[in-house]
Amino acid sequence: MKANSELRLLPWSGPNEKPCYLSTDDASSHLSRLADTTEAAQLDVGQELLEHAMEVIVDAESGPAELRLLARDLTEALRDALRVAVSRGHRLPAPDSAAHGEEDAPPRPPAAAFG
Repeated sequence: MKANSELRLLPWSGPNEKPCYLSTDDASSHLSRLADTTEAAQLDVGQELLEHAMEVIVDAESGPAELRLLARDLTEALRDALRVAVSRGHRLPAPDSAAHGEEDAPPRPPAAAFG
């Protein structure tokens, strides 16, 4: 079994909404691929929902029930997107600042990031 920091947070919850984790050294295992596919689908649904939300918000005839449903769906999509972000963030390699001689220096974005 891997250390907790090496476990992959899966894009679905277990009983009582508890997080599910995967311990594997094989990023191409069946369960890893299923998690990758699920994450991609969740992000696609979130994008489609965002586009729909923009249409509903500008529609003056959208009623309270439709807005409540939209808020619920957006909340679920945001929860899924945050879980994907946390999972992917934990799988990023740790920066090796010591190799660059900048142990205590804050990260610096490239100049191109500012236009």
